[in-house]
Amino acid sequence: MPRKTPFGHNKRLSRMLRLLARMRPHTMPVTYRHNRVVLFPDGTYFFQALLAALRSAERVILLEYYIIRSDHTGSAFAAELAAAVQRGVRVLLIYDYFGCIDTPSSYFKNLSQQGIELIPFNVPSFRRGLHWFDRRNHRKLTIIDGSLAFLGGFNIADEYAGDAALQLRFRDLGFSVAGSVVRELVGSFCDIWQMERDERPDRAAVCDRKIDCGRPGHANVAIVSGGPHQRSSFIRGAFLFNIASASEELLVANPYFVPGPRIIRSLLRAARRGVRVRLLMPARSDVPLVQLVGRSSYGILLRGGIEIFEMERELLHAKVMLVDGERAVIGSANLDQRSFHRNFEINCVIDSSAFGAQIRSELEEEFSVARRVTLDGHERRGIVLRIMEKVVNLFSWFL
Repeated sequence: MPRKTPFGHNKRLSRMLRLLARMRPHTMPVTYRHNRVVLFPDGTYFFQALLAALRSAERVILLEYYIIRSDHTGSAFAAELAAAVQRGVRVLLIYDYFGCIDTPSSYFKNLSQQGIELIPFNVPSFRRGLHWFDRRNHRKLTIIDGSLAFLGGFNIADEYAGDAALQLRFRDLGFSVAGSVVRELVGSFCDIWQMERDERPDRAAVCDRKIDCGRPGHANVAIVSGGPHQRSSFIRGAFLFNIASASEELLVANPYFVPGPRIIRSLLRAARRGVRVRLLMPARSDVPLVQLVGRSSYGILLRGGIEIFEMERELLHAKVMLVDGERAVIGSANLDQRSFHRNFEINCVIDSSAFGAQIRSELEEEFSVARRVTLDGHERRGIVLRIMEKVVNLFSWFL
């Protein structure tokens, strides 16, 4: 049975119904019931499960990743894909051209020679116009036999798998989902494949065959797939809706925080109506300019009653929002303008008290050891930092 949580869900349900009444129906994702979700709280557990699932594949493997490196983790990943092809499994892989620009071309050439069908996403070309040069496929997705999917923030590299030094290691979250929702993930993969190759994968092989979802679970799951082809950002809309629906507690972990005024206003409104809002941010970042912009918004958030903590021991990479201890928004998208408008992203909205309790436990542990940011301490930052924040903020939409 799903675990009960102490939050007032009747109050939250009434807020959600009022919000839904004001929203356009076509902006709301479909919710699939009775799915099984499993949380992987670190890279070791995630990659053990992922590689085991690749070994168990019998028919087809679909993969979509932003970064794949030719390190120990990437080599183990490639070996499992080659082994799958050898036993008759069809393997289709989409990788982001710019995300993998440091990966030797020989790595992907070897995959192709092994029989893996490859598509590099958005290879530089003037065919689509200059604006497409800034587009990225930031999604992280594996689908096994159309019945089991792995998602989250993990790229394929040692620093995500826990094989790097602590100071270089990314702290991330991943999860698997099995159930009827996987059909939509398969369709979403096929859409991206068709966008790049102008042909859809064989539907009989990867899309239309009856899927055995196994024993049912207790989680309600909705897919939020976003990209620059949308007139309005579905990714941002899902974040806004879930912030607005919170009635008692909102926990957010996000490594690249450039949310823009609409998200900031929504967070402040939540705090004003009595929601306890806590944000977990990185103390160190692999993209310092983004961190500089993110910290420039600390003042208004702290004055509005929002609690901010910075993770110091590892590089934060998890992207998760937990509403009232029960509903999680988790996936590849950051709270930044790039994820809202220029990246292809995929998030899941998971309504499950058991899954929510696991997420909450992981976040509470990180909050307990993170450094709390105070308004007084933030206001004492030097004049040079203030000037740099103002300058970088002029280009925040491009970060």
